[in-house]
Amino acid sequence: MRVATWNVNSLKARLEAVEKWLERAAPDVFLMQETKLADDDFPHLILQAAGYEVAHHGEGRWNGVAIASRVGISEVITNFGDGPVRDSRGRSQAEEDFDPFDEARMLSATCAEIRFVSLYAPNGRQVGSPFFEGKLRWLARVHEWVSEELTPDEPVVLGGDLNVTPADEDVWDPEKAHGGTHVSAEERHALARLREWGLVDAFRLRRPEAGRFSWWDYRAGMFQRNQGMRIDLLYVTQPVADRVVWSEIDREARKGKPTPSDHAPLVVDLDEPGKSFDAGWEGAMARIATRK
Repeated sequence: MRVATWNVNSLKARLEAVEKWLERAAPDVFLMQETKLADDDFPHLILQAAGYEVAHHGEGRWNGVAIASRVGISEVITNFGDGPVRDSRGRSQAEEDFDPFDEARMLSATCAEIRFVSLYAPNGRQVGSPFFEGKLRWLARVHEWVSEELTPDEPVVLGGDLNVTPADEDVWDPEKAHGGTHVSAEERHALARLREWGLVDAFRLRRPEAGRFSWWDYRAGMFQRNQGMRIDLLYVTQPVADRVVWSEIDREARKGKPTPSDHAPLVVDLDEPGKSFDAGWEGAMARIATRK
């Protein structure tokens, strides 16, 4: 089974790229974040034509999470089971309007007897801001829900755009990044609590090397210089970790026209390798080393 997660940064803008990538990588279960669609605007028919059943939790203008599956989908839970969220169409993201618990950021479903959770953590914007404090509360709610609803002995895949780097090797320059969001001790502590509960970083099981990132700013040269962060994660319980045979971040998906997402897909294979593709890392790292 191939599992993937990708912050698509607007499915409406990136639908053609997603269709091509599904054909390229052929994931069996595909978690998406930042779809930026209301539920009634989601392109179900297009995904169904590609062979996927889909559960989507959206609000309109912002956020939005989805799970697409070729191996069945059931037991869908949205927003931690805490009820509906706002309709953000026509609304601004003013500071006084920010409430991460009223946004479409969490979706869970069972596929092939594995409980999947697609998450899109708040950005946090600036350490100490209301957005940052809201991010920490939201991450604490993730831990609370996992602890109450799941056990480490069952197969679980919790993934998505967590907007946190687990460690210094997951950011291009720890010294330059320290003091900002995505690298703070408070955020990393929130991820550590999930690992302590019983989750394993599936990517690191097969990719211990530093320098493979999943997000690069759109600012000129950041991607070409590989000045990025690994903030897209797949955390799994031990029954799933024991099945991981391969992992990769598809750097090639960060290229192309029209403007691609600023994130790249993260892929993990269980039991046996899936469809082969060249993620582009060897060539990229060689070019970067030559320029240095």
